[in-house]
Amino acid sequence: MALALSAMSPSECLAQVNAEQVLNIGRNVLSMEDYLLAIQYFNLAIKAKPYLADAYFFRGLAKLSLDDYEGAVADCTLALERNKYKSEAYKVRGFALMNLGKDSLAVEDFRRGLDYNPTDKYFLYYKSVAETELERFDAADTTLNTLLRRYPKFDEGFVARARVRLMQTDTVAALEDLDHALHLTKTQLTAYLMKADIAARQNRWQEALADMDEAVRLRPELPDFYVNRAYLRYNNEDFFGAMSDYNYALQIDSENIGALFNRALLRTEVKELDNAEADFTEVLKREPQNFYARYNRGLVSLENGHAAQALDDFRAIIRQYPRFHPAYYAMAECFRSLGRTKEMFDYIKKGDDLVAHYIQNPSKNPLDRPTIAPGRNDRNDGEPETEEEFLAKFNRLMTSGERVEQPLSFNDKIKGRVQDRNMNVNPEPAYSLSYFSQGQTLRNSSNYFRDLDNLNNRGYLERKIYMTAGSPTPSDQSLVELTFSIESEFNHAIEEKDGKGRPVDYLARGIARTMLKNYDGAIADLTIAIDETDDFATALFARAYTYYMKAKTPISETDAPVATFSVDMQYAMSDLNRVLSINPGMVYAWFNKGIIYYDAEDFTSAIQCFSEAIAQDPEFGEAYYNRGLAYMRQGNRNQAFADLSKAGELGVLPSYHILKKMK
Repeated sequence: MALALSAMSPSECLAQVNAEQVLNIGRNVLSMEDYLLAIQYFNLAIKAKPYLADAYFFRGLAKLSLDDYEGAVADCTLALERNKYKSEAYKVRGFALMNLGKDSLAVEDFRRGLDYNPTDKYFLYYKSVAETELERFDAADTTLNTLLRRYPKFDEGFVARARVRLMQTDTVAALEDLDHALHLTKTQLTAYLMKADIAARQNRWQEALADMDEAVRLRPELPDFYVNRAYLRYNNEDFFGAMSDYNYALQIDSENIGALFNRALLRTEVKELDNAEADFTEVLKREPQNFYARYNRGLVSLENGHAAQALDDFRAIIRQYPRFHPAYYAMAECFRSLGRTKEMFDYIKKGDDLVAHYIQNPSKNPLDRPTIAPGRNDRNDGEPETEEEFLAKFNRLMTSGERVEQPLSFNDKIKGRVQDRNMNVNPEPAYSLSYFSQGQTLRNSSNYFRDLDNLNNRGYLERKIYMTAGSPTPSDQSLVELTFSIESEFNHAIEEKDGKGRPVDYLARGIARTMLKNYDGAIADLTIAIDETDDFATALFARAYTYYMKAKTPISETDAPVATFSVDMQYAMSDLNRVLSINPGMVYAWFNKGIIYYDAEDFTSAIQCFSEAIAQDPEFGEAYYNRGLAYMRQGNRNQAFADLSKAGELGVLPSYHILKKMK
């Protein structure tokens, strides 16, 4: 019997939806931060029971996490229309309104939430933030005092009050609050950033650098932190350190314009003129209208003896800013270098005329003053800038902005995030079964599994099943919808046989449910397939992965994934051992066993499993990579470097980043 996607009509599928069950699955998926898939589950629940306030609320929360603030506001409004006592909807909607710049409406939502829950920490916190944005400082101070009286160990509250005090120019009180926040939580990133900013404004460069060092330690993956630290290192006269930070920022993000531009300025100062010119050129490739880069490239080209090229840049500037008098004097210098005396005097006169007309009547004859050279705007003598002027210009180029605060996060982020380690390195993920292939990769070997290959070739199913690395969950909207359709397709196939489908039907539906993160449903299906067929290695492998993912799933939004041998992890390991008893050379079973041991921090056992996988497939780059990480966690530098080098050779690109960072 042929199976078709149209086997069930939308109304028939909808009639069979258990809205509460679908809602619970959606909540679990939401806790795993798979927001697009979670929204699909909430859509199903809403279609089945459009009166469920929770379905709209959780869909709004998912949209908030995707920065769809308008959508979050709309869904929370729908939730409140169905249940006005759903106070968390006021919190989510208020937060979304703040991000839309509608702080007055946000304050009203937080006030309403406090009517229902007057002691809620985050209603008070967000209300104070919105009041601060509205410059209602007295109201914000009152709200924060209430918050901190009730929650004296809430570090974010002290940071928020420090911000209010800074905006009221009470720096001493602000620093007291920031120090207290850091006393409560040594990993309070925003406090370090604010302290660094305050110290820099007061020219206390060494103190600012110490705080910025802590910020970099906490979030080493953020390139702008290195750009800002380079600025502080420069002011501590550590030119080498500043250059290193710019270089590293560009290793993380080669498109970082701030790092490129500031490195060019520093290279100009230390007379690396060719490199400075190259950096300014790179900036202009990305931002052709960047006046700052064009003007500075012209100056560097002139100093580097490339007067003709400098002329092109200054001409472009004059076309854009015809009253920018320094460009005329710079062009005069170019003509002098080229021996073209007449043009030199012509451009000196043009610059002098602009300045003279400005002095006679500034309002009628204003000069173009693009903020390229702070400290030099009043110069009208056409002389090259002095070292002091150059330093003044450089010191004001905080490319990441004058303030380096972290963006506000919703409360689950505040509560539930564990700070990143100094080097956030994760192993390559476990292998799973999917209806979608991964396409081309750099890996040499094929994802071959004998039992799966036999299943596909014998035509038991019209759909092909693929071995894939990592989560099989589709991220594309159309593929998510297709996966739901595949699940419905096999629902229908099983129901047509009075609920006693073939083992392969349960395998197929179990794989679809795993892809949709309905782990309990998937395990139930795969267990039926295994119980009805001896030595069903494909189903055992699929169930092992599902148990593994269930074990790693947070029970609530604030729980961390399980990292020890839970019951589900033990079930996963048991299934993989059964796979290996059927097929001892099943490389992906060895690899996934290694992942489980790695997560449990049993690195010796993990190394043994990855070594078995490599013995079966010497071109298995991911196994070398993960074994290298396990060796690294054991402190075995030589073996770790050898494995990471081999993994890089085999196409696992993160290997090179780790090797470079560790060396």
